[in-house]
Amino acid sequence: MTMQGDRHGRLRVVAIADADSFVKWSAALIDSAPSVDPHLVLVQTPLVVSVAQEHAALAGTGIRPEAVTRVAYNELPGWLATDRPDVVVIAGRGPFVRLVMRQIDRVAPRPVVVSGLPGMSIPAQRGAALYRRHCDLMVLHSKRELRAFRQLAGRLGVTMRFGLATLPFARPAAEATGGTDLVFAAQAIVPREPEERRQLAELLRAAALADPTRRVVLKLRSRPELGEVETHFERTELTDLLRDRPDNLVFSHEPMSRALETAEGLVTVSSTAAIEAMAMGVPVIALTTFGVSKTYLNTVFSGSGVQGSAEDVIARRFRHPHPGWLADNYFHDPSESTWWSDVERLVDTRRRGVLAPRFVPTARGGALHEAWQRKAVLGFEERSLLGAVALAVGAPLVWGILTARKVLGRRGAESWSDDGSDITVTPARYQDPIVRPRRSVLATVID
Repeated sequence: MTMQGDRHGRLRVVAIADADSFVKWSAALIDSAPSVDPHLVLVQTPLVVSVAQEHAALAGTGIRPEAVTRVAYNELPGWLATDRPDVVVIAGRGPFVRLVMRQIDRVAPRPVVVSGLPGMSIPAQRGAALYRRHCDLMVLHSKRELRAFRQLAGRLGVTMRFGLATLPFARPAAEATGGTDLVFAAQAIVPREPEERRQLAELLRAAALADPTRRVVLKLRSRPELGEVETHFERTELTDLLRDRPDNLVFSHEPMSRALETAEGLVTVSSTAAIEAMAMGVPVIALTTFGVSKTYLNTVFSGSGVQGSAEDVIARRFRHPHPGWLADNYFHDPSESTWWSDVERLVDTRRRGVLAPRFVPTARGGALHEAWQRKAVLGFEERSLLGAVALAVGAPLVWGILTARKVLGRRGAESWSDDGSDITVTPARYQDPIVRPRRSVLATVID
């Protein structure tokens, strides 16, 4: 088979993803690579994006609708064997990456395998590294992240290659021109506790009431009423807490780039939308009301100059980041980005037969454990009898392990989760173990 990429001297690059933030990240990443023939494959899981979410994720990229294919998990090896990509970018939560890697292990010729995370990755987390350690390259987005993940890999005793890329959807764009909206970037699990989310809802209400002539825009990423889901499960939905709201407090599902065009400033606890806003010259408040800790994924903003209180939000005292912080965090010189040259070298090395494949080893527990891993990611899409057995056996065990981890965490077991470092070696309590209990018979995922 002759590839289109070969005919035009371009590498064939395929991104494989499911959930909204990962689709947006991977599409923008492969679109940023020079001289490639890009394609996006969406795997059917309980988290897969709707068509509307897909279109929002692709907004601003050059990826055409006909360059998107939806497949079932079991169809992946055949699709890859026919398409024969040079490079595959796996974009999903850790268990999804591992599962797709198992399918790639069945494909010949084998593509170069790249993975990464869809936004800010400070703190560098144990699971993020271990799930991706069998990929050929892991893409990171700041000098600070490179230092943190190299330190983490060393502590874990794993060998990994890291490449630096500019955060793809935070490339400088036409700057916003005098908008008046206060845009709040909603997150499903930050903050997590119901009382904290109620406080957040009241803060948005207060900001709207403080100036009825200007809008407060709650920027959302899914419409549950349409069956849309997100990467993480929102247990206490902000929209439910804001059913009774001022007229100038509005909900928006448009792409973040479009919402920022009319923004006076952006507010977030820890969303990567802050970086997108900074790239457009929109000032930011990184909210510190709930604290600054790894629990809230906001230690990355320490020293940035954009941290602020609830009072700052109500008064709309937005800030621009310090130049020194920008250089170390997501705004390095583009000439320092190495990821694509790293990929090209890996492709050349593999074609010459001297790049050994990094196969995913058989899971401890054998076929039953691997069936559990499939069930954890695929939910109802995994219909095998072995998957049903694995669910029946594994679910009680998992809940026991999670309970034990919680107890141990309270006793100080998270020795490397201190907020003074950029790494988290032991499992962090804030990592979301829920797949989608409303959409899947499986509610828990663990490594």
